[in-house]
Amino acid sequence: MGQGCYDSTVLSAWYKDMLRIRYFEKKIDFLFTRNLIHGTAHLCIGQEAVAVGVCSVLKKEDLVVSNHRGHGHGIAKGLEVKKLMAELMGKKTGYCSGKGGTQHFSCIEKGFLGANGITGGGIPIATGAALAIKMKKRKEVVVSFFGDGAASQGVFHESLNMASLWKVPVIYVCENNLYAMSTPIGETICAKNIADRAGGYCIPSKIVDGNNIFNVIEAAKEAIDYVREGNGPFFIECKTYRWMGHSKSDMRLYRTREEERLWKEKCPINMLRNHMLIKRMYKETELDKIDKEIRNEIEMAYTFSKDSKELQPKELYKSLFA
Repeated sequence: MGQGCYDSTVLSAWYKDMLRIRYFEKKIDFLFTRNLIHGTAHLCIGQEAVAVGVCSVLKKEDLVVSNHRGHGHGIAKGLEVKKLMAELMGKKTGYCSGKGGTQHFSCIEKGFLGANGITGGGIPIATGAALAIKMKKRKEVVVSFFGDGAASQGVFHESLNMASLWKVPVIYVCENNLYAMSTPIGETICAKNIADRAGGYCIPSKIVDGNNIFNVIEAAKEAIDYVREGNGPFFIECKTYRWMGHSKSDMRLYRTREEERLWKEKCPINMLRNHMLIKRMYKETELDKIDKEIRNEIEMAYTFSKDSKELQPKELYKSLFA
């Protein structure tokens, strides 16, 4: 299926989800500057097409395991922005009652097994979940999102080897945004593509433009069909770019503003918007209205979070395990 094979309703849903992620992340960035959210945050602005593209073709019962840059993955998997924002603000109405925060939120009901603060830490969790699914003879698939830096962790290789050997239903999605924190990928990986490493474990792979949601979706469909039929794991490398720094303390001294400008011209949201306009599926005014609706949704999420109650001291140790 190509770009012209999707109707306007489907494209509108993708557009809304990408906007929802973009404006959520921008609001989180703003709240940090006002000291209304504590700790740190790793924003995925610029990478929205990967999360939405992959999660849009998953079934509700399929599972997702995220990394430290996980807000977009959670939203794309169906998490409510108001409850996610409340979680980041440490409020009782958050998905984990405010205890998980930005790097450890989860929602089992939505099939979101959680973000993870350890580089590559979600990869073995996804592999283990996929093994459990196979042992129970179920049909769900598991998606593991991680960055290019995680592909150099030992657990990456251990997990891929195990998954391939036992043919477990997991899809490894590498969001290659060119930098592992501040280190360019060319200084850490000798292969031309990260996906080349999958071949060493007899895992089929696909390399796509991570800013083009159509390319991501087509690769995700191929991967899901392959994995769900019991053939074992699949690997997708999405070439993309994070507009912001690695985290809040990152001044981005390792790259130029010109490089950032060139990548912003490849904005995944604008790419989809322009496609809908060229195909005359929507008018500018209609897309502007959608844009305004999503902005308002994020502001309402903030109001909900701000007005939510905080945990009482006696509740802090509830649901914690040692």
